[in-house]
Amino acid sequence: MTRAGTEPLSLLAAPLHLHMLKALQQGPLEPLDLHRAVGSPPQSTMRVYSRRLEKLGLLERRRRSELQAATQYRSTPAGESLLGVAAYLQEWLGEAPDGPIMLGSIAAKSATKALIGGWSSNIVRAVAARPLSLTDLNKLILRISYPSLERKLIAMRIAKMVEPQPGDSRGTPYRATEWLHRAVVPLTAAAAWELKYIQLPAAAISRTDIEAVFLLAVPLMSLDSQVTGRFRFSVELRGGTTPTHAGVLVHVEKGRVVSCSTSLEGEAQTSISGSPMDWMRQMNGGPRGQLEISGNRSVAQRLLDALRATPKSLVLEMG
Repeated sequence: MTRAGTEPLSLLAAPLHLHMLKALQQGPLEPLDLHRAVGSPPQSTMRVYSRRLEKLGLLERRRRSELQAATQYRSTPAGESLLGVAAYLQEWLGEAPDGPIMLGSIAAKSATKALIGGWSSNIVRAVAARPLSLTDLNKLILRISYPSLERKLIAMRIAKMVEPQPGDSRGTPYRATEWLHRAVVPLTAAAAWELKYIQLPAAAISRTDIEAVFLLAVPLMSLDSQVTGRFRFSVELRGGTTPTHAGVLVHVEKGRVVSCSTSLEGEAQTSISGSPMDWMRQMNGGPRGQLEISGNRSVAQRLLDALRATPKSLVLEMG
């Protein structure tokens, strides 16, 4: 099953896709000029990559005019917007534990693929909740074989998205690093882009996606010592006649997150709810006032501000 956001991230993991979209930022280019602008790769490679972008609606090929047979490649709004996702991804790669990684490099391709592998396999969701060993993950994630889980976990460890913790004889538990938690920014930007622009059947936003995003984001919140209580973050998911809800119940003591549970049951002094897109706009620095708040509105706004993890200058236009 494809997870929300994996399509745009996989596009950006391939340097040639990124170079083609950047080359078209300044305007349409004829095929030969575009080929030269991206470093003159083999023609067969160029065709494969350009056709994928065309199929997904990120670029289009048009005749220059009715009187001319020559064609040009043009970037579409979806292609231009994907470069906004690239800015989020670059910001995250720039915070890599071993030093900044440049998007478009081999190192960026490896790190992005490790993130995609962990996200699509549910490893990210699992280790964001608590440290787990490979054996634990194999018991939780039944649809993926043990060797495949092992490869994905090793890739995440090499990239320093997970790190080993003291464990018992059953295996070494791995916990999510702060850098993996910060991946919530490009992940939500990619999911929002996909929700708005993708033309092929895209992965729906699922309960697992919602839980993973909050489990990554909540521990990063910086709150003042006056914030204490239990708070519910709820996302409405529509999948039939009756909407369902997913999210987390967060316990904060004097500004410190004590716990973050994916069970929404229990008392909460303040609740914040909305659609997946409303939450993604909020968490990526979009305008306020699009989420429903019940309880202490002042505290709710402090919590929401703490979730706004990126500068407004990088906000992705999500419509």
